[in-house]
Amino acid sequence: MRKSVKIRVPGTSANCGPGFDCLGVSCTIYNDLELTLLREPGLDIQVEGEGAEDIPTDERNLVWRSIQFLLGRLKASEDYKGAVIRMKNNVPLSRGLGSSAAAIVAALKAANVILGNPLDRRGLLQVATDLEGHPDNVAPAIYGGFTVSLVHDGVPESFSFLPKAPLELVVAVPNFHLSTKAARNALPSEVPLKDAVFNVGRAALLVGALAKGNMNFLRYAFDDTLHQPYRAKLIPGMYEVFDAARKAGAIGAAMSGAGPCIIAYVTDHAAAVGDAMIEAFRGHGVEARALTLGIDQRGAHIVKE
Repeated sequence: MRKSVKIRVPGTSANCGPGFDCLGVSCTIYNDLELTLLREPGLDIQVEGEGAEDIPTDERNLVWRSIQFLLGRLKASEDYKGAVIRMKNNVPLSRGLGSSAAAIVAALKAANVILGNPLDRRGLLQVATDLEGHPDNVAPAIYGGFTVSLVHDGVPESFSFLPKAPLELVVAVPNFHLSTKAARNALPSEVPLKDAVFNVGRAALLVGALAKGNMNFLRYAFDDTLHQPYRAKLIPGMYEVFDAARKAGAIGAAMSGAGPCIIAYVTDHAAAVGDAMIEAFRGHGVEARALTLGIDQRGAHIVKE
């Protein structure tokens, strides 16, 4: 007898400005995955929505590779040799909104449910981190909310919380892709001590201000010196987009993950902020669209079993 499950997983934004590779936030934009595991070999993969023309529908598919990884980890590879996979994607591909993390987490969550939930969320975080390489996107995709994550002796640790500040997220999505590998390659192997100290202070301030809902301190908390200055050359007009967002009423702005999306944090004036960001991008020859999102509170969850 076949067993199917449908999972909904949010897109995410990592770093949140100064929290390089450790902070993340879950956004109210979602991918849906419907999975049926098969006893016999064979793959039937269909994709619709964002990136449908670019996502492979064979053995290279990230969802299927993630499922195989979990089956191997749980010694169940011989029990399930094929799958029917239906993907409906709203998260833009290769834009800094956690599309690969969403695929990995959806795959692991769905397969785990079909197998009878042998892993709790912390177990899923471990497997997802092993696949993704770091927890900054997979953690908010699993837990929801804002997350603070680290890896200690190979074991990821993460806690999530909901900010007391009534934030919305305005995301400017430019019309070009930026691979995480290219963004990583732009980073130096060492940074000045003063830049490290700058980010430690801002990251601590950001978490504290979010937890307390202190809007005055939050205005100073999104700046970064560890990764954004080195990646700015990959995103035309990045700092001008930041400035335009703030002038239109945003509390702060930052790259979303490794980019090229720019995310502004607002309590009001969301439409005006989005328009200003689009116009700033246009001034540098880049067309963009704006999304106004909330903070997802659930993380990956079952839609239909």
